[in-house]
Amino acid sequence: MKSFALRLRPHQDLRKELEAFAHSRDLRAAFVLTCVGSLRHAALRLANKDKTTHYEDKFEILSLVGTLSPDGPHLHIALADGTGRTLGGHLMDGSLIYTTAEIVIGELDEVRFSRPIDPETTYDELKIEDR
Repeated sequence: MKSFALRLRPHQDLRKELEAFAHSRDLRAAFVLTCVGSLRHAALRLANKDKTTHYEDKFEILSLVGTLSPDGPHLHIALADGTGRTLGGHLMDGSLIYTTAEIVIGELDEVRFSRPIDPETTYDELKIEDR
């Protein structure tokens, strides 16, 4: 396994920057190991919803997990506001960094991730193949 570290700065888009990072390094089977930081705007697709919900506040990133493939990411995030209230869902474009995001990404050397449409679920689901 290889590992990579990056830090995002205020106003950067968390999801777009992760996609760009994975693309620029030609990562084929990457995943988020850890992420700490904060958002000033969160764009989430909530469970069993089709549309993105937007939140304006200052949020601490409690957790960011998921995979990064050449076909795109599948990322879930958990956030807390200033009262400790938590929310989470699929990370969508438009989630903007407030102060920082410190991220460590891993990549598996012997496999490749892709996301073809699964006929059973009708979603683009993870497929794992040997390199």
